[in-house]
Amino acid sequence: MALLCRCRKPAPFTPDVAVSIDDVFDRKVDMFDAHVSQMYEWLAWHAGELNQVPKDPAAGKAWLKKQRSDEPTPAVRKALAKWYGEAAAGQIKFAEAFELCEYGARPGPTELRRLFPFFPAQPK
Repeated sequence: MALLCRCRKPAPFTPDVAVSIDDVFDRKVDMFDAHVSQMYEWLAWHAGELNQVPKDPAAGKAWLKKQRSDEPTPAVRKALAKWYGEAAAGQIKFAEAFELCEYGARPGPTELRRLFPFFPAQPK
């Protein structure tokens, strides 16, 4: 019996599920802020922006928030629309996206709604 391989890698990230984090974005920034060496040193150095990180803690946190506040990409917007509906997806400012693993069982929409119980009812 031959196994079907759905291998596509290397390939760009393709979001299957996207979750609004609008209501927890500030808390997420607080958590990032607690990881000083990762956020203000290593990531800033890696991005070539180490000299742009403010020394003042409040200003540094504002800088970090700005670094983490990009609008969702068109691909992420499409995934948001699938789970929240077009109208609601258009209002979401911050999101996290996930790509399902191409190996093994892949959950369908019903299973994904069980795994992400906070999604709204099926969008129209």
